[in-house]
Amino acid sequence: MNRPHVHINVAMTADGKIDSVARQGAAISSPLDMARVDRLRRDSDAILVGGRTLLEEDPRLTIKSPALRQERIALGLPENPAKVGIVSVADLKPDSRFLTTGAARKVIYTTSHTSPKQIARLRDAGAEVFIRGEVHVDLTAALDSLYDLGIRSLLVEGGGTLIAEFFRLGLADELTIYIAPKIFGGASAPTLADGPGFPLEHAPRLRLVSVETLDEGGGILVHYLIENKE
Repeated sequence: MNRPHVHINVAMTADGKIDSVARQGAAISSPLDMARVDRLRRDSDAILVGGRTLLEEDPRLTIKSPALRQERIALGLPENPAKVGIVSVADLKPDSRFLTTGAARKVIYTTSHTSPKQIARLRDAGAEVFIRGEVHVDLTAALDSLYDLGIRSLLVEGGGTLIAEFFRLGLADELTIYIAPKIFGGASAPTLADGPGFPLEHAPRLRLVSVETLDEGGGILVHYLIENKE
C-alpha cells in the first residue's frame, strides 16, 4: 500500500488529557505551541481529524499566519493544506467552518450510513466525498486514496479514538506532543489514544527524538518516531 507520511500532533495536559470532560475543545496549547503547529501545517499536504472533532468542534484547519500562507504560495503550493475528515456519518452543515473557512481542498471519507442526499449537499458545498466502509471508515483505504489524490505528508490532529486507530493499524510514523502544565482530570476526559486500549505485547513502541522546554510557562515538547508498525 502507498500512503502518506503520517505525523500525529497533539497538545495534552500533564495528566494526558487532550480535552476536559466537557469535550468542547478546551484550550491547552500556549501561543508558542500554536505558532509551531502553524508551521507544521505549512509543511503538510493535508490535515486530518476524526468525526467527533469534525462534528463537535467544527475546526477551520487553516494556516493562521498570512506570512506562512504566502510561503506556500511562493512555492507553488495551495494557500492552505487540504482538509480531511474521517467520519462515519457525515452530518456536517454546508455552512460549517470546515467547509467554508479558508481556501483549501476539502476531502471527507465516510460510510454508507451517510445518506446520498447528504453526500450531494457536501459535494455541492465543495467537498470531495468518498465512501470507504459500511459502518466505520476503513482508515487504510482512506490513506491509500489520499496518496492517489497526491497527498504525501499528512498531519493528524485528533481525536483520541482516531489516533488510537492509527497506532493499532501501524499507520503512523511520527508523534509530537506538547505537554501543558495543567491538570484536567476526569475519567471520561479524552486522552491521546482512546478506544479499547492495547495489550502489553501489542503496545505501540516509540523512539525518542527530542525533548525541549517550549515556553517559559513550563510547556514541554516531545518528539518521537513510531517503531512498531505491523
